[in-house]
Amino acid sequence: MFKRFISLEWKQFRRASYFQKGMAIKILLFLAVLYFGGAALMLGVGLFFIIKKAIPTVDPIQVVNNFLIYWFLFDLLIRYFMQQLPVMNVKPLMTIPVKRSTVIHYLLGKTSVSFFNFLPLFVFVPFSIVLLTQGYPVINVFCWFIAMVSMTFANNFINFLINKNNVAFYVILAILVTFVGLEYYGVFKASEPIGSAFNYLYNHSYLAILPILMATGLYYVNFNFIKKGFYLDDAVSKKVKEVNATDLSWMNRFGAVAPFIKNDVKLIWRNVRPRQVMFMSFIFLFYGLMFYTQETYKNMPAFLAFASMFVTGGFLMTFGQLVPSWDSEYYKMLMSQNIPYKTYLQSKWYLMVFAVVISFILSTPYIYFGWDIFGMIAAGALFNIGLNSFITLYGGVLNRVPVELNVKAKAFSNTNGFNPTQLLIALPKFLLPMLLFYVPYKLINFQAGIVALALSGVLGIVFRNVVFKKIEAVYQKGKYKTIAAFSEKK
Repeated sequence: MFKRFISLEWKQFRRASYFQKGMAIKILLFLAVLYFGGAALMLGVGLFFIIKKAIPTVDPIQVVNNFLIYWFLFDLLIRYFMQQLPVMNVKPLMTIPVKRSTVIHYLLGKTSVSFFNFLPLFVFVPFSIVLLTQGYPVINVFCWFIAMVSMTFANNFINFLINKNNVAFYVILAILVTFVGLEYYGVFKASEPIGSAFNYLYNHSYLAILPILMATGLYYVNFNFIKKGFYLDDAVSKKVKEVNATDLSWMNRFGAVAPFIKNDVKLIWRNVRPRQVMFMSFIFLFYGLMFYTQETYKNMPAFLAFASMFVTGGFLMTFGQLVPSWDSEYYKMLMSQNIPYKTYLQSKWYLMVFAVVISFILSTPYIYFGWDIFGMIAAGALFNIGLNSFITLYGGVLNRVPVELNVKAKAFSNTNGFNPTQLLIALPKFLLPMLLFYVPYKLINFQAGIVALALSGVLGIVFRNVVFKKIEAVYQKGKYKTIAAFSEKK
């Protein structure tokens, strides 16, 4: 049956309109796999000798065990934002004699065949081989390696839970923030007892059974979670909810774009996924604390420019990157109306501009770090309004992945989080502000870099009508491809 599932999914992918784009992205991802896999392999081979040279008085395996907690936390963070969770169109399978358990096991099995599960092997396998060549006990090294692999798969199933269950996400996020905060401020160093636990596990090989049991237990937690919602009635039924009407008549002053702005405000207010995006965009306000409080970054002002753009660009980066996917469920209806495309795009732009302005006002406490820093945040806000917003809108042409607005606790729904296409679109948004600031800074001074970054945004605002015409033409050209992509069930 698994072979049949694989065959069906390959046919669905090959026959889809996004096949060529999908192949191009996969080629780029394959090159990325070669690069990061090679880097991880080199790290695994040289890690023992690097530690031995840097800290000759401490056993390298103990050093590695002490920092494993950071490895797995970073791994979980990267998975949450970048790992594409498997999805299946299960409604047809519910009407034929296929066991529910078979489908669920196949779905969970797909999560195991992921680059994020294989990447740690490029580190742990060569590191374990080096340990054996250096005379470490075979049983201890082998059991430690099995434990690390089990922990990797445990992370995989934890990521599945937090992507599909909002309660699990907020609980784990609260735990992580608490431990990181206690560690950072020196109240309680959670890494020390956890590192001691890993060292104890290495010295007592039989304890490798614990990570195996942990991974197995998380697998069946996911299995039961999915199984609870695997019913035809649950998949096709439409739940009627009472909607509280909100008076948004004051937005009529915005003219022709007002209906679209009001529609987006209601979309954010009434649906789960957009509300999650609003929460994440608020978190971006605190992004600067990671850079402005560190002495290291004061000598790397280009990274400060990067952080300053993020402080006010949270909503733009999270909500804007999914334009027009937010409207995918009724996009065909929108395009059948006598509505200028430019008006539709302008409404999105005004919403992003409003969010940047609000974020800039809320960022006022950063004056504490000095007027240079606050001036950089102001320049980053202008860059977001005048350039970043247009880059984001242009990137929407390449992002034709439909978004299901209410994805809470739907095990078979595509949450469409961070996908490879969005990563490629994001690269100029990350690198451009750093470049615009760094060149004048290097040639003249710090203030010149701020002025250049701000001026780029001002120029974008001045010539926005010209830019809108260019973006509108691109959207018009890909209009029917976008409609076809949104109509497909992936």
